[in-house]
Amino acid sequence: MQHDPSRTSYYVGDHFYQSLVDSYADWQTDDAEITDPDLRDTCRMLLEKEARLLDRNKLDDWLTLYVPECLYWVPATPHGGDPRTEIAVCFDDRRRIEDRIYRLQNEFAWSQRPLSRTARLITNISAFSTKDPDTLMVRSTFLTNEFQAGDKRNYTGWYGHKIGFIDGGWKILVKQVNLIDCDQNLRNLSIIL
Repeated sequence: MQHDPSRTSYYVGDHFYQSLVDSYADWQTDDAEITDPDLRDTCRMLLEKEARLLDRNKLDDWLTLYVPECLYWVPATPHGGDPRTEIAVCFDDRRRIEDRIYRLQNEFAWSQRPLSRTARLITNISAFSTKDPDTLMVRSTFLTNEFQAGDKRNYTGWYGHKIGFIDGGWKILVKQVNLIDCDQNLRNLSIIL
C-alpha cells in the first residue's frame, strides 16, 4: 500500500529528523559553493517563482513546487538547531501544510480578513552541493512586507532551501525560514513566509 503524505506523517521519524539536522549543519562552505551560472540561475528562478506564487496567494500552485514528503520549518532559535530539542514557530510536514492552506483559504480564517497583501524580495542567492549530486542546498536573504487591515509588518532573514532534481526538474524538499528576530514576539504569523 502506498502512503499518502497528505493523510499521515509517516515519513517524519528518527531517520527524517537526523537527515534534517545533518543537512542543515555546516553546509555553507566555500568548497561546496556552486559557481556554475546556469545552475545558480535555475535556483534563483525557483525561489523567485515561489515568492511570486505566495505574493499572489496561489497557495495550491505554491505547494506544487514541493515534493510530497516535504517540510516547512520556521525555527524559533537562531541557526535552526535540532527540531527534536528546540522550539519552532512552524514545523509543518505535508499534512500540516495542506491543513494550513485549507484554513487560510476558507471564509473562517479571521486572521486573514481582509486578506494580507505581501511583497517579497529574494536576494543574495547562493547554491551549495551536497554528497548527492541530485540534491542542493540554497541560501538566500529575504524581506517580506505584509500589509493587512491598515497594519504593516516586515519579516527579514534568510532561507535555507533543500532542493532535489526529481522527474526532470528541481523541487523543494525542505524550506527553512530563519528570521533575524525568531526569538522575539512575532504576534500572529498568519502568512506563509
